[in-house]
Amino acid sequence: QVQFVESGGGLVQAGGSLGLSCTASENISKMYFMGWYRQAPGKQREAVATTTRAGITNYAPSVKGRFSISRDNAKNTLHLQMNSLEPEDSAVYYCNTMLNGVFSPWGQGTQVTVSS
Repeated sequence: QVQFVESGGGLVQAGGSLGLSCTASENISKMYFMGWYRQAPGKQREAVATTTRAGITNYAPSVKGRFSISRDNAKNTLHLQMNSLEPEDSAVYYCNTMLNGVFSPWGQGTQVTVSS
């Protein structure tokens, strides 16, 4: 099964930016649906941004206009550019793909902490 390794998280002040990367162990060009997800303490994991192989993107209302998802098929990497970060964006961020409604195994994620 495909494995994902997320990176790029860290501590940033409110209003700052971070760029996350997720490298897959397999060719992502064949993955129709990929996305970034996050989970804050005590909360359920939620979708942040998704993209299809055709380049159709979708964003959670809370991040629309601030986050941007992109994929680099040549490097088997999914990116998430996060701007104008808010304390509410603090969470562990994961990437994943879904096939027939089933997610692949989750990676360890990368921690994003936004201080006010």
